[in-house]
Amino acid sequence: MEACQTSTSSLPLLEPPQTTGKSHRKLALVPLIFIIFFNVSGGPYGEEPSVGAAGPLCAILGFLIFPFIWSIPEALVTAELTTVFPGDGGFVIWADQAFGPFWGSLLGTWKYLTGVMNLASYPVLWIDYLKLVLPVLSSGVPHYAAIFVSTLVLSFLNYTGLAIVGYTAVVLGIISLSPFIVLTLVAIPKIDPSRWISLGQKGVPKNWTLFFNTLFWNLNFWDGASTVAGEVEEPQKTYPKALLFAGLLSCLSYLVPLMAATGALPLEREDWTDGFFADIAEMVAGKWLKIWVEIGACLSVIGLYEAQLTSSAYQLLGMADIGFVPVCFGVRSRWFHTPWVGISLSTIVALAVSYMNFAEIITSVNFLYSLGMLLEFASFLWLRKRLARVKRPFRVPMELPGVTMMCLIPSGFLIYVMTLATKTVYLVSSVLTLLGIVWYFFIKFCKSRQWLQFNEIGFGYTLEFED
Repeated sequence: MEACQTSTSSLPLLEPPQTTGKSHRKLALVPLIFIIFFNVSGGPYGEEPSVGAAGPLCAILGFLIFPFIWSIPEALVTAELTTVFPGDGGFVIWADQAFGPFWGSLLGTWKYLTGVMNLASYPVLWIDYLKLVLPVLSSGVPHYAAIFVSTLVLSFLNYTGLAIVGYTAVVLGIISLSPFIVLTLVAIPKIDPSRWISLGQKGVPKNWTLFFNTLFWNLNFWDGASTVAGEVEEPQKTYPKALLFAGLLSCLSYLVPLMAATGALPLEREDWTDGFFADIAEMVAGKWLKIWVEIGACLSVIGLYEAQLTSSAYQLLGMADIGFVPVCFGVRSRWFHTPWVGISLSTIVALAVSYMNFAEIITSVNFLYSLGMLLEFASFLWLRKRLARVKRPFRVPMELPGVTMMCLIPSGFLIYVMTLATKTVYLVSSVLTLLGIVWYFFIKFCKSRQWLQFNEIGFGYTLEFED
C-alpha cells in the first residue's frame, strides 16, 4: 500500500483548528444518529398531505419505495465521501475536489441557502402548532414576535455545544416518537387492511405536485450532517453506521404510523393536511393522545431546527477552514467550541426570510436543493473515476457503471421536481444562483487584494492508495 500527499492547491494536509479554552467533546454514534434523523425526518409530522394528495395506497408505496430510489443513494454517497474526506465542510469539499473551487463555492451557496431557508420554516411551523393553544399568536405583531423570540432561544441552545445538541436530539427524538408508538398499538385492533389499497375517493383529483413535494421534503437532507465530520469520533467508522440506523429509524417512523392511521379510519382525503395526526390520535384514543402528539410535534420542530442550524453553521466553519470564506466566518466560541459566527449569521438570515409562508419556503428549498444534489451526484461519480484507486473506509459496493445507474435514477427525479416549480421559484432561484456566482468572484477579488484574511493552508488529506 502506498500513500500520496497532493499539492496545497488540491489536498494539503488537514490540521485541526487551534483553539483556546476548554477542549470540546467529539460527537458519538447515538447523538449523530439522531442529528441525521432530524436533518432528514423528525418523525411522521408533515407526511399527512401525501394521503390527501394521492390516497392511502400511493402514500404507503411512496414512503416504502421512495427511500430506495432516493434516500438510500443519497445516504450511500454521503457515507462514502464523508469517510474519504472527513472534515467540516462536507459536500463543499467534494465538489471542489471534483470540479474546482468555483463549483465548490457554488454548491456551498446552494446548500447554505437551502439550509437557512429550511431553518426559517421551523419557527413558523412551531408557531403554527402553538397558535392552536394560544390563538393570540395567529397573526399580527404577536405572531412575528413569537417567531423572533423562539428563533433566538433555539439558536442559543445550538451555541452551548455540539455534544449538548446531539444528546438533546436523542431526548427529543424519543419523546416526539413515543405518542406514535402508543397510537399504533391502540389502532391495531381497529385496522382494516382493505383500506390500505384505496386509491382515494372517487371524483377527487390527485395532486401529484403536492404528493411528490411531500415525499421529497420528508426524505431528503441525508448529506446535512456531513458538514460536522470533523467533530465526530472516528468518522470513517461512525458515519456509515449512523446513516444506516438513522435510515431505518426514519423509514419506520413514517411507515408504521401511516399504516396504522390509514388502516384504522375511513378515508376522508380533505382531512389529510399538516397536523392531522393530532386529530387521528383523538379519534383513535382520545383527547389525551391528541395533546401528546401536539407536544411531540413541537419538540420535533426543535430537533429539526437544531439539526439544520448545526449543519449550516458548521458548513460555514468548514468553508472558512478551507479558504472559501474569510476566517472570521469560522470563529469558535472560547468556552463551547461552537462556531458562534456561523450560528449567528445563519440565525439572522433565517429571520430575514421567515416572513415567507411555509409553502413558499418549502418550494424554494426543494428547487435549490435539487440543483445542489445534481452537482453532488456528479462530484461523487467524477471522484470515483478520478480517484479510483484511493482507499475508501466505506465504499458503495458497486463499480462505476453501477453507481452511475444508482445516481441517474434519483437525478431524474430531481429534474422532475424542478419542473414542478412555479415561475416565482425559477426567478428566486436564478437570482440566488447569480448572487452565488458574484460572491465567488468577490471573494476571489478580496483574496487578490488581501482585503480580508483567509486560511491559505486550505484542507487536505494523506490519501492511501490501494495496491
